[in-house]
Amino acid sequence: MNSDSDLQIAGDILEVPHLLQSPREHPATVAEFAGLVREIAADRSGWQHLVRYDATTRWYHRLRTGPGYEVWLLSWLPGQGSGRHDHGPSSGVWTVLAGTLTEHTARGTRAVETGTQRVFAPGHVHEVVNDALEPAVSLHVYYPGLTEMPMHAPQCSAAAARDSGADADTDAGAGAAPAR
Repeated sequence: MNSDSDLQIAGDILEVPHLLQSPREHPATVAEFAGLVREIAADRSGWQHLVRYDATTRWYHRLRTGPGYEVWLLSWLPGQGSGRHDHGPSSGVWTVLAGTLTEHTARGTRAVETGTQRVFAPGHVHEVVNDALEPAVSLHVYYPGLTEMPMHAPQCSAAAARDSGADADTDAGAGAAPAR
């Protein structure tokens, strides 16, 4: 019978620094981008004072950039919307920081409330609108950074919905998807 413990045989893993992964300086996975969105959303002092409202168009502000990604802050007055669009080659994560937004995709319509987080893949087609009576604020991370935002004709039939199968909308955490 061998009385050596695993620690005696393998050694203490904490004593072998080359086996430990160093923490990433910037996010690189969907989960890490979702975490970045939660982290920024939780730090209201880092974004709340920047929010502006514009009666003529949606207001937006690039809050942060990192290697291969951008973080955008947007405000939406009642009635303002994005138009039906996609984000080109960019994927993303977004959340509503204040208020409620409505997202329209080929798969249907959903209310995206404060704290709800959405994830989307390249080619995801949607329209985001503030249908509420109160202003809304949202936070968006795009990776790679947003280089294009092609607009799409409004949907008017079931065939159009079926033909835009690029809607890769999935919930991340609490629930809903993108909009700049």
